[in-house]
Amino acid sequence: MEMQQFYYDNKVVKKFLYATMFWGLIGMIVGLLLAFLFLFPNLTDGISWLSFGRLRPLHTNAVIFAFVGNAIFAGVYYSSQRLLKARMFSDTLSNINFWGWQLIILAAAITLPLGFSTSKEYAELEWPIDIAIAVVWVVFGWNLIGTILRRRQRHLYVALWFYIATFVTVAVLHIFNSLEIPVSAFKSYSVYAGVQDALVQWWYGHNAVAFFLTTPFLGLMYYFVPKAANRPVYSYRLSIVHFWSLIFIYIWAGPHHLLYSALPEWAQNLGVAFSVMLLMPSWGGMINGLLTLRGAWDKVRTDPVLKFMVVAITGYGMATFEGPMLSLKNVNAIAHYTDWIIAHVHVAALAWNGFLAFGMIYWLIPRLTKSKLYSIGLANVHFWIGTLGIIMYALPLYVAGFTQASMWKQFNPDGTLVYGNFLETVTEIMPMYWMRAIGGTLFLAGMIVMIYNVIQTVRKGSEVTDELAEAPALQRVSKGMVAGEHWHSWLERRPVQLTIGATIAILIGGIVQIVPTLVIDSNIPTISSVKPYTPLELEGRDLYIREGCVGCHSQMIRPFRDEVERYGEFSKAGEYVYDHPFLWGSKRTGPDLHRIGGKYSDSWHFNHMYDPQSTSSGSIMPGYKWLITDKLDKSVTERKLRAMMTLGVPYTDEDVANAQQSMTEQGTQIEENLYGDPAFAEAYEKDKANGGADFVEMRDREIVAIIAYLQRLGTDIKVKDLETTQN
Repeated sequence: MEMQQFYYDNKVVKKFLYATMFWGLIGMIVGLLLAFLFLFPNLTDGISWLSFGRLRPLHTNAVIFAFVGNAIFAGVYYSSQRLLKARMFSDTLSNINFWGWQLIILAAAITLPLGFSTSKEYAELEWPIDIAIAVVWVVFGWNLIGTILRRRQRHLYVALWFYIATFVTVAVLHIFNSLEIPVSAFKSYSVYAGVQDALVQWWYGHNAVAFFLTTPFLGLMYYFVPKAANRPVYSYRLSIVHFWSLIFIYIWAGPHHLLYSALPEWAQNLGVAFSVMLLMPSWGGMINGLLTLRGAWDKVRTDPVLKFMVVAITGYGMATFEGPMLSLKNVNAIAHYTDWIIAHVHVAALAWNGFLAFGMIYWLIPRLTKSKLYSIGLANVHFWIGTLGIIMYALPLYVAGFTQASMWKQFNPDGTLVYGNFLETVTEIMPMYWMRAIGGTLFLAGMIVMIYNVIQTVRKGSEVTDELAEAPALQRVSKGMVAGEHWHSWLERRPVQLTIGATIAILIGGIVQIVPTLVIDSNIPTISSVKPYTPLELEGRDLYIREGCVGCHSQMIRPFRDEVERYGEFSKAGEYVYDHPFLWGSKRTGPDLHRIGGKYSDSWHFNHMYDPQSTSSGSIMPGYKWLITDKLDKSVTERKLRAMMTLGVPYTDEDVANAQQSMTEQGTQIEENLYGDPAFAEAYEKDKANGGADFVEMRDREIVAIIAYLQRLGTDIKVKDLETTQN
């Protein structure tokens, strides 16, 4: 049989590995800064682009798409070439994939701190960047599928099944969740509203975890763990069951993020049922990974690569046990909106994604540079520092989560809340936030040790070059099943059919859950008293989104006794029909705001945004002084209203024509309310006498728009006398 010679492209793998380490370092530094902002909320006082609300999405995007994303591409490009016995389909596509992805990350690093955000979890980037992501992702898929079609290895190995499912599903998720109406170069509105937007977002959000943070890493596990252990995968049959059951079930689980919310009950229950079922395939994968190491445990004790991989797989097992448990309604009622969820997410991200990426890097770098790792000792130091960092990060946040839930739900014998002031719960968990910051510091220190180790390994090694390989050309065989052939072996010879099967498996759940919610009106009962936001309130809502307020405040009161007592009437689906996007939130660092309208005076809101500690002693909210000094940009208000009209919000042409006048009138009223407050008037005169510029004319300032929005929240179904409340 004639052998064909070819070269594996190692250079693109090297570039993705270096990018993994660089962006991982950046993402973790930003995460550590955020941890310290909980302890020192005024650390970046007055610097808008370093505020918590703007940096939080930068941290999540940097870790998920920059650190983990580059690690995925590095592992896929390295393993695919060797599993398929072929160079990547196109060097040009490989380089477009690499440089395009880095430019997308750079665009995110610039736009998110500037406040250009859609506010949708893991999908905050605005529409031009969304388009770029879709293009680069298609380039990646084109390159992968092209390589599969010109392979020299007949059967597709299990890792490739997961790569194919990842490409198809992420494309579907990204496109449908990112459907939006552009208003300007960096402003858009989701085509979905309220409950529908929430369902689509968490269909995307949960499956971004599933098909970006899980399935590609399972593919990497199936390749790199056997390679590092020099052992075959424990069970081929288990890998088949693992793959098909996982991709089919995972896609249904999104609604478990919305339990006890305004989402229709049937959708919530579907999410719970499939989330519980998800435990079985997830643990099937974990067992397959760990048992692959049978007979290699002596090597695990001495090889840091395998140490990282064992903890990674164990972390995957822990997270995928906890996820189904958290989807049970009685558990979710306790955990949701608390730091328990933050602990859960970081066990998965730091252990599963982080440690598997580290193990892969330690395995690949010596092979790419034709050398030995500079220091096994430093790699072991990294392992133990990182492991301790994960423990010190996660355990205190579990305690914080239990503490929050317990304090929120306690009642006195007379039926009043024991802890009526939300800030009492914040003060109680500050020691846990200190420990979280220490744990994060340790994890980051381990990352720095690894980067030093890699740099020294590269310095003493050879230059990374393409690798010569040879394999026989692929021979044609019968299109039908060969005698005695397993059905899945037949499917593995046919990548097109495999891809179609995976696509059908992931589409079923999405169609069953989302389509009825979008097309059947009875799923979202309307409320006649709910009206669209005024132009000034709409501008204030956009500022709320820009500043990332949804990262700390929810706008969804669940039908629990303690939440109704603390916040007011529970939230109704019909209240959100004009909300593009929804802003229900997923974490309560501060109290829920859905019924905040009319609860406090305009001057209270002003003072609270200027200096939160002045109105709320013990608050860890930062000040937003730039909202007071910056003039509100009203230049695209009319275009915003037109976009909303396109989405079905019942504004009229008259509303659009009178938008500027409406904003001036409402802004003037709020300004009068502010100046009518003796304390505000005294502060204004004092600042003016000292030549200050903070307390300027208010009617055209951003703070007035924010106040207008906050005072509107929750008032449509329970009208209050705002004038009485304010005075």
